[in-house]
Amino acid sequence: MLARTRGQRDQRSFLLQRAQPAMTGLIDGSLSTLAPIFAVAFATHEPHDAFLAGLATAIGAGISMAFSEGLSDTGDLTGRGSPYLRGAITGFGTFLGGVLHTLPFLIPQYRAAVLLALAAMAFELLTLAWIRQRFFGTGSSARSSP
Repeated sequence: MLARTRGQRDQRSFLLQRAQPAMTGLIDGSLSTLAPIFAVAFATHEPHDAFLAGLATAIGAGISMAFSEGLSDTGDLTGRGSPYLRGAITGFGTFLGGVLHTLPFLIPQYRAAVLLALAAMAFELLTLAWIRQRFFGTGSSARSSP
């Protein structure tokens, strides 16, 4: 019984201190970088310009989210652990989520870059749904448990 309780506590700590900040970062990075990247891509038809806009946005969003998460609370009352570690996890997740659909714009052909970026976005969404299901026991919908 004690081992099971300790295991449940360890799992809850992992979810609060690692998985949830990573998931928040990945979601934020995936969503917050879409508009700047595709606005530049569609306006200029220059993949390199879209890459630079996406990279700058991913870096800026990662730094912003790292500070936001790291400064949101000390972790003492919430049990969310070290604010520095949570901030680093969230910031890196945000950068990663933003840069994945930015990388295809290294391809110099506009149409190929856009199509690959759209495929990368689909991959990101499927990966996020899998992470939700795997670690949080939920489907892809935003239902709340009773």
